[in-house]
Amino acid sequence: MDRSALADFLRRRREALRPEDVGLPMGARRRAPGLRREEVAALAAMSTDYYTRLEQRRGPQPSEQMLASLARALRLTGDERDYLFRMAGHNAPAPVTAATHVAPALLRVLDRLDDTPALILSNLGETLVQNRMADALFGDKSGHTGLARSGIYRWFTDPSERLRYPEEDRDRQSRAQVANLRVAYGSMGPRSRAGELVRALQKASTEFAELWDRHEVATRFEDHKTLIHPELGPIELDCQVLFTEDQSQALLVLTAPPRTEGHEKLRLLAVLGHEHFAETGRG
Repeated sequence: MDRSALADFLRRRREALRPEDVGLPMGARRRAPGLRREEVAALAAMSTDYYTRLEQRRGPQPSEQMLASLARALRLTGDERDYLFRMAGHNAPAPVTAATHVAPALLRVLDRLDDTPALILSNLGETLVQNRMADALFGDKSGHTGLARSGIYRWFTDPSERLRYPEEDRDRQSRAQVANLRVAYGSMGPRSRAGELVRALQKASTEFAELWDRHEVATRFEDHKTLIHPELGPIELDCQVLFTEDQSQALLVLTAPPRTEGHEKLRLLAVLGHEHFAETGRG
């Protein structure tokens, strides 16, 4: 681990960013360039003290998970991410790990979306990052591990995953999930994480196995969908999708036309948020 190089790299990358680059308000006049240490720490979900020690060349060796969080918080490119790992005494991420590094271009768009649900998905249906509105609409997806990180896997193995969709839309959603996975499987190969996911689902779900045998191949996201929120009920939304050039990640943005019921429910969702509903549900 090269503590000096790591500290200098983190500091320079932090100073190169502005609050608006990561979706933060400018706030009061700043005496120093770039983001504050506490802002980077918050974006990376770590303590300010831990991050400060890294910049001061006295921190412990960060784990690969910590480095991945820092790479996302600092909006690093793939090359910059690999350099960060090496300076911290780790090998550059393997393709499996690198695939979940959020594309900076998509993050820049997501950072500017605060009043409507938006999230970035991998081609295996993993939620890589979501804004507060998506968290309020879908729930926090960050706690899943293993195969369950994939929304495709959860769709076919966890019945609660389907509760956000009207019953009449679930068959169509099942077909879309399988068709999306077929695209990833075709590009990544049978020995990849996509292949592992397919084999696990073939054993776990008869429905998946039957749909997989149809060989439907398409990257599908419905332009218009209805989602069911536990407290607000059905919300009709339009869905726009922006892909990375290699189609490995997608930014989903959910909106509703002005003066519609869906628009009003999104405004209410923005005011109340996920935590309010959680507290209400406990009462």
